[in-house]
Amino acid sequence: MKIEVLRAKLHQACITQADVEYEGSLGIDIELMEAVGIYPFEKILVANINNGSRLETYAIPEPFGSRRMVLNGAAARLGSAGDRIIVMSFCWLDEAVVREGKHRPRVLRLDEHNEPIRRIPAAPTTEEIASMLEG
Repeated sequence: MKIEVLRAKLHQACITQADVEYEGSLGIDIELMEAVGIYPFEKILVANINNGSRLETYAIPEPFGSRRMVLNGAAARLGSAGDRIIVMSFCWLDEAVVREGKHRPRVLRLDEHNEPIRRIPAAPTTEEIASMLEG
């Protein structure tokens, strides 16, 4: 049996802009995406800590080091600049992998300027990603 589990999370990111006129998505600083292994155009779940809203969208890269978190399109109606959000990505793993404790999500907590509170870990290798998705 497969179980859907958290794969990557940016915790307490701060929305820097909301643009209703854009087609959709959440723009995320590519450096932060790489730090936890979120891929461009990957499906993500976004939870707004300030208002409790949740939405599914996809990640688009913002410039490296910009620390931008931009809600676009319809998603822009679910948050405002300054709101804190949690950005999550999931994967399916064999139940045995989960039960044996072999999976650990990549989590990065951010401050109010979207600076990592802890050192940014290296992005996973292709082999590490493949092993997470095997099964």
